[in-house]
Amino acid sequence: MIRNYDDFLQNLLSAGFSMGGGNDDGIYAIIPWGWNQVPTHDTPIAWHTGNPDTDPWEWRMRVLDERNDIAYAKVFFKKSGFITTQWYPYFLAARREGNTFAEAYADGTMSHTAKRIYDVVAKSGTLPVEAIKQLAGFGREDKAAFDRALTELQMGLFITMCGSRQKISQKGEEYGWSSTVFCTTESFFDQEIFAKAAEIGPTEAHAAIREQILKLNPQAQDKKISKFILG
Repeated sequence: MIRNYDDFLQNLLSAGFSMGGGNDDGIYAIIPWGWNQVPTHDTPIAWHTGNPDTDPWEWRMRVLDERNDIAYAKVFFKKSGFITTQWYPYFLAARREGNTFAEAYADGTMSHTAKRIYDVVAKSGTLPVEAIKQLAGFGREDKAAFDRALTELQMGLFITMCGSRQKISQKGEEYGWSSTVFCTTESFFDQEIFAKAAEIGPTEAHAAIREQILKLNPQAQDKKISKFILG
């Protein structure tokens, strides 16, 4: 029974990872119902109310603003999800296999569009989406390619969300929705996360994550499990 943010945190830290909410995609989601769906049980949880204690939409940024042991980004099925520091090294080992972005790009597993984005984020430290587009030279006509590459980088665990920032006009006034801020995973996590990942082989990582998935959802199918793990 998830009734508030603290319940959500307890379950997430125990599970180790979760879809962002609204759809478990055959794997696992702590909040399995979306904003337009009816909860399966009586709960005060409700999407898009702005209440930081009972609105799952607010929890995405709360974990980034208030904690340093949970990552949130588009990491599963090209959709949002959470991964704790306990399990992030396993996903790193399964997906990156010890490669840096430069090595992945040289191998052809990362696109040139992704490289344009990665380079400006790595150079700047943290950047909101609008600044990434501007510095990397993306125009309105490039929106689809930009969005695909941004997701590609998150799925590859090379960049991750690290908060949000209110948009500011040229007059210095706040406007519109907050903008998502990105950084490299190397700047988001302590180096020990990557050191631990380096000690785990891809096969070992895959097996460990698979075992945890089946604990959370014994009905999960192998094809879905592999896609969830490998991206």
